[in-house]
Amino acid sequence: MFNPDLWKKACLLILFFSPAIALPAQNFTTLASFDKTDGRDPGYPAAPLVQGTNGNFYGTTAAGGTSDEGTVFEISPTGKLAALYSFCTQPGCTDGAVANAGLVQGTDGNLYGTTELGGTNNFGTVFKLTSAGKLTTLYRFCSQSGCPDGAQPSAGLMQAADGNFYGTTYSGGADGGGTIFKITKAGVLTTLASFDGSNGQYPFFGSLIQATNGNFYGTTLAGGPSTECSNGTPLSGCGAVFEMTPSGDLTSIYTFCALENCTDGAAPYGGLVQGENGNFYGTTSQGGTNGDGTVFEITPAGKLATLHSFDAVDGYFPEAGLVQGPDGNFYGTTPSGGANGVSGTLFEITATGKFATLHSFCTQPNCTDGAGPFAGLIQATNGSFYGATFAGGTSSNCSGGCGTIFSLSNGLSPFVETRLSSGSVGSRVVILGNDLTGATAVSFNGTPAVFTVVTETEITTIVPTSATTGYVSVTTPQRPLASNKKFIVP
Repeated sequence: MFNPDLWKKACLLILFFSPAIALPAQNFTTLASFDKTDGRDPGYPAAPLVQGTNGNFYGTTAAGGTSDEGTVFEISPTGKLAALYSFCTQPGCTDGAVANAGLVQGTDGNLYGTTELGGTNNFGTVFKLTSAGKLTTLYRFCSQSGCPDGAQPSAGLMQAADGNFYGTTYSGGADGGGTIFKITKAGVLTTLASFDGSNGQYPFFGSLIQATNGNFYGTTLAGGPSTECSNGTPLSGCGAVFEMTPSGDLTSIYTFCALENCTDGAAPYGGLVQGENGNFYGTTSQGGTNGDGTVFEITPAGKLATLHSFDAVDGYFPEAGLVQGPDGNFYGTTPSGGANGVSGTLFEITATGKFATLHSFCTQPNCTDGAGPFAGLIQATNGSFYGATFAGGTSSNCSGGCGTIFSLSNGLSPFVETRLSSGSVGSRVVILGNDLTGATAVSFNGTPAVFTVVTETEITTIVPTSATTGYVSVTTPQRPLASNKKFIVP
């Protein structure tokens, strides 16, 4: 059905173009265009952004920078763009190369991420970056003979309730099909599990999530018994959804292409999001009724329901995962399809499968609004969505443009976000938001908490005694704000 190696290269190399067609793009704004002009500027963003505690956004590019091996960049909500770090500035690229994955801001304020290549053995790295752009390489993969510690981390990291970071590698491990690892802030890495095909194989772009039950969930590009997707490649199976306990017990809860003609989907590139109902939601890049990919819902027990099958007109080949808004709906991207044929879309879908296209890219001459949004969306605390396109924009220094950063306002209200999303009584929690100056109260599910307003976009607090699982609320002079997710108190 597909050649994963070719698709993987396409994620970095394929550009999307089409004649401009006049279509409405309400509430859509192009904030910045990337421009590889002087060996310093970034280009070709392929990963989601992260909102920092200072209110700005941070991301990575697969190319650009001093050595054209990728960058970390910062962009303000008004579109002021600057590169913070260029990879492969150290001899032999020991600091990493090709930053395909997104970043996570730790509770210490630093940015953490992965590079797919570079490092001592050119099999990728884990790094820490300060807001001033000082990089520390925490780990270089394939440091052991045979790469039992993993190789080529394609996905980003997540910070779990224990304060450590968790991630996956695309290859390596005991069986060569990738790994799940834990790494401390000091760079001590522990390989927790290896993929062997039966529990999934080759985890790709989707970062792990930690569910409300404390276990970790994600997807793999291959794995499972189906032969529909192998196509003579080393991959076997059509992908899986997996669960791993904190101790490293790894199992597959669903393998794709279990239905005839893969109508249940195949090859999930992106990760999962846990909905407010406790179920997980994601996308597959292929399969479905039309073979163009799906949106699915799956219970923790592994019962899967296909919510939507793409048909090219509404987009196809969705790579990224979804984000759930405070309205309960899910939002995502497709890098291809849409009203202009091959430039991609932004979409909204309800938990019951009602689907709407919010924006089709390349609606402006020469695709100045962007083309090919491989990366998923994030929702900032101001209520708007932010994302990136791999191509398009105003620059002529890349064939078809070097990519863009955009925002989409859909009328959703501001909220606050907690980091971490769970913690026991006495744990330190960072609250992100907007217009927080003058806040008069913070509570955890109704229990008042002691807090400090650090800036207009950041509050620090402590989980109070008697706190229970529920929404965090902040009272400001402008309005009361609630967290976009329930805070879990174990």
